[in-house]
Amino acid sequence: MNPLQAPFGAPRWRPGLAQVFSLGLGLGLMASALSAHAQSAANAAADWPNKPIRWVVPFPPGGAMDAIARTLGERAGKALGQPFVIENRPGAGGNIGAELVAKSPADGYTLMITSIGMATNKPLYGKLSYDPVKDFAPVSLLAVVPNVLVVNASQSKLRSVDELIAAARQSPGKITYGSAGNGTSIHLAGEVFSSMTQLDLVHVPYKGSSPALTDLLGGQIDLMFDSVTSARPHLQSGKLRALAVTTAKRSAALPQVPTLAEAGVPDYEVSPWFAAFVPAGTPRPVLHKLQAALVSALKQPEVQARFDAIGAEAVGSSPDELAAHLARESTRWTQLITQRGIRPD
Repeated sequence: MNPLQAPFGAPRWRPGLAQVFSLGLGLGLMASALSAHAQSAANAAADWPNKPIRWVVPFPPGGAMDAIARTLGERAGKALGQPFVIENRPGAGGNIGAELVAKSPADGYTLMITSIGMATNKPLYGKLSYDPVKDFAPVSLLAVVPNVLVVNASQSKLRSVDELIAAARQSPGKITYGSAGNGTSIHLAGEVFSSMTQLDLVHVPYKGSSPALTDLLGGQIDLMFDSVTSARPHLQSGKLRALAVTTAKRSAALPQVPTLAEAGVPDYEVSPWFAAFVPAGTPRPVLHKLQAALVSALKQPEVQARFDAIGAEAVGSSPDELAAHLARESTRWTQLITQRGIRPD
């Protein structure tokens, strides 16, 4: 029994002078340690950054993720007085780059831009070499790049979402849709559509969006839920027709195109997002300084102009808001991936 919790009416133990002194000394040492830790973190933030910052992009150069990182890195680097060095580490659906960042020093000099894979890779791949939640500290949501449901413009019978649904009901298992690979946002947008409309569509995975687009333009597949970034040039040339965007609201890049919810699939919403993370344990003052620089860059007119050019929409958030967003997305996509038996390529 704890001597400080003796039964009612029993003699209570009372600490002597030595015990009081020992307890006070212990509390004092603990307070000093906490104070020293807080001071050390504050000093780290005051001195940070004093060398270039490595920004890992876990996909190849040229895509929306790479463009967002380079655009924001240039502006945030100027504000912080140190350059952001972009390092592309593609492979395994973003897992190679994520593992690299997870195992990097938690000093604020390595960060990663990532996307929906942060919420989907665990249920897709099962065992990962890192934990998407425990091994990372969220910094900020950065942007959303809508997907758009597109068909070849020569498809005279697929001019609207209603016509697509009618055609798929008439010919189950005949209409095909391409994607950039199993588990990508392009694929998952199609899975959500098939699930909500109870249609039997055939998924055709490719190794990237470009070969899928090539086959869509060539008539080998019927449709795609492609990124606005890569689809828009073909929409502007008249080779593709946009039926709807996947986001909850219309895209500023395609304001005349309805959302899928508006086009006949109530409550449909898939918003491909991009966000910044650092290794877990990065000092909070450093993390908040980095977050402030990125959010400030998102508000700059030249950044918004560059985002407009690739169909991206700036977001920005606090670390806590990003953590909550990741938790919601992880729950949603784990459920879908499990229910529909989705596996990586």
